[in-house]
This record gives sequence, C-alpha cells and structure tokens, in this order.
Amino acid sequence: MTRIIARAARSARYAAFAAMLALPFAVTPAAAQTNLSNQQILQGLTATTDEEPTVTAQILRQMAEQAVAQNVPLNLNKSEVAAQLFKLAQITVQIQFALNSDIIRPESYSTIGAISDALHHPILFNYHFLIVGNTDTTGTRAHNLQLSQARADAVRQALVTVFGVDPSRLEAVGLGQEVLQTPNDPTNPVNRRVQLFNIGLE
Repeated sequence: MTRIIARAARSARYAAFAAMLALPFAVTPAAAQTNLSNQQILQGLTATTDEEPTVTAQILRQMAEQAVAQNVPLNLNKSEVAAQLFKLAQITVQIQFALNSDIIRPESYSTIGAISDALHHPILFNYHFLIVGNTDTTGTRAHNLQLSQARADAVRQALVTVFGVDPSRLEAVGLGQEVLQTPNDPTNPVNRRVQLFNIGLE
C-alpha cells in the first residue's frame, strides 16, 4: 500500500518529466543520446513508471555471462528484462576510456560530473541507479564482457569518489557486445556507450 501511494505521489510530482530520452536497446544511431545537456540528463532520469522495477545488476550479469559461456546470443531484446528496462527512466552517454582499458579519459569527467549533478538534485536524491557498460565487437565476447564490467565499475567509482554520490545508490554491470546499438555495424563507436537507469526508491 505504501508503495502504491509513493508511486502516485511521484507520478503527480514529476509529470512534467514524463518523456524518455532514449530507448536502451534501440538499433538506430539516433537513439544513442550521447550529447546531453544537464537539463536533459535530469529529465531523462526523472521520467517515471507506474511499476516498481525489479531489474538488478546481478540479473543482467548472470544473463550475459550465461550467454557468453554457452556461446549463444543474449537475445535480451526479447526478454522480460528488456521489457522492464524499456519502461525505466534512462539516459545513454559515451564515456571515453583509454584504449582497451577502464581508465576514464579526462575529457569525460565533465559528462560524469553532469550525471552527478542530476543524482544530487533534490528530485532524484533518494533514487537508486543502474550503470550499464557496453562495447563494440572489437575483441572476444568474453574479453568485452570483462572490459565493459570494469568500465561500468569505473564510472560508478568516479561518481562515488570524485563527485560524492552515495555508493549504496549505484549498481554497475557490463554487457559487453551483447546489446549492440547498431547490430548491422557492430564495430561502430556508438556501440561503446554507458547507460544509466533509474531503478526506483529502495
């Protein structure tokens, strides 16, 4: 009952922010909203859903690891998990890393700082977020899965240590090359992206 009341209150309070900025697994380059203003980041992460999200980093990690271990496609787009993710408030950004590394390049700290500003905003201050790292198909599936996890962890660590976000509000998972933004052009740099999902109050 408490959750129902909370959802109703949030929906009423945040109605002005109801538009999503990007679907997480769309296959067109235009869907990769990577050059976002501070206001767009805030709006994208504040869009609400009437359903309580149940997606966690652990669920996504297990799905990706199983697909890679069995050498089968992840097929996340056809899963119930994807259906839940589509409904969540979200943004997609490109964070630049050193080649084949989880070291964040200096020019990307402004983007992470803008994300931090949104997470510190009173509207979002009590919400929790899922950071999802993605790669292109350069390298093996197993390596890309590990690299994307390390990069998602690096973004989380930067938000915590540099920008003071409470670590309990952040989960991180890497999906490697399993969910390409442009599957017909798998080495396109647009596939190397970071997504942030609002997974609700906890």
